[in-house]
Amino acid sequence: MKRMIGLIVVLLGFLGFAFVTTSKPEAAKPKKQVQTVGILQLMSHPALDAIHKGIIAGLKDEGYTVGKNVKIDFQNAQNDQSNMKTMSERFVNEKADAMIGIATPSAQALADASKKIPIVLGAITDPKGAGLVQDNQKPGGNITGVSDQAPLKAQLKLVRKLMPNAKRLGVISTSSDASAQVQAKMVTKVAPAEGFTVKNFTIASTNDLHQVAAQMVTQVDAIFVPTDNTIAGAMPTLVQVANSRNIPVFPTVDTMVKDGGVATLGLNQYQLGVETGKMTAAILNGKDPATTPIHFEKKGKLIINLKQAAKIGLTIPDSVIKDAEKNGEVIK
Repeated sequence: MKRMIGLIVVLLGFLGFAFVTTSKPEAAKPKKQVQTVGILQLMSHPALDAIHKGIIAGLKDEGYTVGKNVKIDFQNAQNDQSNMKTMSERFVNEKADAMIGIATPSAQALADASKKIPIVLGAITDPKGAGLVQDNQKPGGNITGVSDQAPLKAQLKLVRKLMPNAKRLGVISTSSDASAQVQAKMVTKVAPAEGFTVKNFTIASTNDLHQVAAQMVTQVDAIFVPTDNTIAGAMPTLVQVANSRNIPVFPTVDTMVKDGGVATLGLNQYQLGVETGKMTAAILNGKDPATTPIHFEKKGKLIINLKQAAKIGLTIPDSVIKDAEKNGEVIK
């Protein structure tokens, strides 16, 4: 009997020890010496390329140096949906520690590929509207990032200041670009307050741009281009057609002014990339995307292209030039 009681005591002691040891929380996994970040870029053009460069700089600012403690797997989809799907799956298969989508279609492809790997939006105009987050302040899932929502009201005020007698504003955008369509609708809504009648024009691809632009320049006094990656990649075509009628083009993006736009209060694409890189570093360090608000840049940079203005016979007021020289950029 004593022997049986002794066995029971030993057995209970063993079970108690096993319970204690197995119920302890799992120790946190040590951070990898080299972490992998997959970057998916929609296509090549100056604005998106600037964001990519900024991302690398932002990561470095936060202590992540390529070749030392972070590996960058950069993939350019060249505006091909099938490429975006394949490249997104590549990041998942290689167990990337974080993924970055430059432009809305890239981010959407990454979101379709994984609900677990942290995803950082590299300058996405309308994250909530694109279905990428539940809320811009509390994203709620594995996605957060940076928005490139342009200060549209301020940009339209600039157009009015440079063209006090203009009445008809043409807005051109790509039909499949969700962010561009959101901005086109916003411009249509707010432009009448500045005295503009808006005429909307859409293209399906760059193949349509010349023909649609040729129709547009016969019907408008000025052209406004929202944040649109397809048109940004074919900006010289739009400018060439607009120049034939001396119609000024006002884009939302700084790099598009350098490609022939007249002026903008545009967001600095490189700086948007820097913010994206810094946010990615914070997530690699353990920050939760679900509770990290979307970052919005609140102030645009005044950029004036005097060379382009002179080409089409548009006079820029001295006050605007001085403002750009002091607080922005003047292209001569």
